[in-house]
Amino acid sequence: MKIPVAYSYRNLWTRRLTTVFTAFGMALVVFVFAAILMLAEGLRKTLVETGSPDNVVVIRSAAGSEVQSTIDRPAAAIVETEPEIASGADGRNLVAKELVVLINLQKRGSTKPGQVVIRGVTETSLVLRPQVKLVAGRLPRPGSHELLSGSSIAKRFQGGGLGERLRFNNREWTISGVFDAGNTGFNSEIWGDVDQLMQAFRRPSYSSVIFCLRDPSAFSRCKARIESDPRLALEAKQETEYYADQSAAMAKFLRILGISLTIIFSIGAIIGAMITMYSAVANRTAEIGTLRALGFRRRTILTAFIMEAMFLGFVGGCAGLLPAAFLQLFTISTLNFQTFSELAFSFTLTAGIAAYSLLFSLIMGFIGGVLPAFRAARMKIVDALRTG
Repeated sequence: MKIPVAYSYRNLWTRRLTTVFTAFGMALVVFVFAAILMLAEGLRKTLVETGSPDNVVVIRSAAGSEVQSTIDRPAAAIVETEPEIASGADGRNLVAKELVVLINLQKRGSTKPGQVVIRGVTETSLVLRPQVKLVAGRLPRPGSHELLSGSSIAKRFQGGGLGERLRFNNREWTISGVFDAGNTGFNSEIWGDVDQLMQAFRRPSYSSVIFCLRDPSAFSRCKARIESDPRLALEAKQETEYYADQSAAMAKFLRILGISLTIIFSIGAIIGAMITMYSAVANRTAEIGTLRALGFRRRTILTAFIMEAMFLGFVGGCAGLLPAAFLQLFTISTLNFQTFSELAFSFTLTAGIAAYSLLFSLIMGFIGGVLPAFRAARMKIVDALRTG
């Protein structure tokens, strides 16, 4: 015979106060677990979506990022001639030689500075990034001391808004426009004329060369030619792969931190569930004896108590996942470990994260209920009825 599922639910409802407190503890653990995974996923998604599979990023071998890379003009000129590069409407190759440097800017409403990416771009840079849309003002005039600010920079940093002025490297720059690049890392950058920025920072070399492939399937051939050329000492990556690598270190750190915190918090939640289930066993000794006398097997009673504990965990998991979902409404900023610059991104909840969170809550319920369930199943009929 099987014990009806409703029997377990009614028992949880009878002990409403302890059930609510135990479920609340599990909900807190699941909330932390889901929030950390959402944080790592939001960072990864922001950087991966920054790139396009059609674009290729060329940097100095082993540089790791554009900030650490230098490409001299002769090498950049050689890369420009690659036969796999697509042509634009004007017949010219879709290639952009860019400069990437870091500057300190003061945050709005704070005395703390943050490092911001300044990207020297050309007209082709905008063609290569169609997700970048001008939302206020106008594009900088070529050869001028005008800059284009990402929407995140305009909101969070002094001098980054439309019409505001920035001063660095003994020059004054005006923000002529603000752009939005969707959920990408470009929103945390400031763009300006590459030649003017190279003069201001006294940089004789570029940081990277970006180009669009005529056929994405030709990437391997193009990559092999660039990386095998002894004159260059460069490496080529698809833009999506490059930005995925930029997020790897930070995302790994967040996952390790999240798992560590979750394990610590989950111990308390499991102990709470265990206490709740032991209390249930103690208060239902007579019921257990009656069930055994009616012919229910030990295995059936064991299963009923474990299912009861897992249901408790599931309720806690759903209760923790619901507020975690609302974190997607918030945008935060952190330090990108690869470039050491500020990067704004949002929490991202995926079906996989929701499934992992609920599975984790079920595991907590199972661990918390298995020992009390064994105790209930091992009770002898006579002793249980006499005690009850």
